[in-house]
Amino acid sequence: MIQKRRETKETKIELELELYGSGKSKIDSGIGFFDHMLESFSKHSLIDINLNCSGDTHVDFHHSVEDVGIVLGDALREAIYPISSIERFGNASVVMDEACIECDLDISNRAYLQIELDVDGKIGEFDVELTEEFFRALVFRAGISTHIIKKRGKNRHHIVEAAFKAFAVALRRALEHNKRVEIPSTKGVL
Repeated sequence: MIQKRRETKETKIELELELYGSGKSKIDSGIGFFDHMLESFSKHSLIDINLNCSGDTHVDFHHSVEDVGIVLGDALREAIYPISSIERFGNASVVMDEACIECDLDISNRAYLQIELDVDGKIGEFDVELTEEFFRALVFRAGISTHIIKKRGKNRHHIVEAAFKAFAVALRRALEHNKRVEIPSTKGVL
């Protein structure tokens, strides 16, 4: 169980994360739609997450969403590295009605994000642009090279939720244990 705490003038976050869990979550970020996305991430990655964030949501949701990404990324980095006996690469396409989002990732200890969702506006009170801010913070802190690409879709909710689920499934697949792969790199270290 990894525990993380982050406190700034803008947010206070407490996190418990179990990398090889069962997808249980208890999440309160103060942002309803974001909670739903994090619950979906937990469920489909099979990572147990207990998260509480109190932030300056009276300003907007940016600080809370980005800082949760930072804390989750830090916890994932601590839980994953040093890498041994995992698949390393993962991919998934997730369909939600008319939307189909693909995620390909490499647990490489080299952070990169390519995100092409081609969606804007709001989902309830949630600014859709914060989706990219969340993933950028998470993958750069965790050291995961990630591509999240919209293959098709129109409904904002479906597109964003499918992105969270695709990332979750791809990560679960990349973290799959494989005893035949001691270090999944020709370098001998990641």
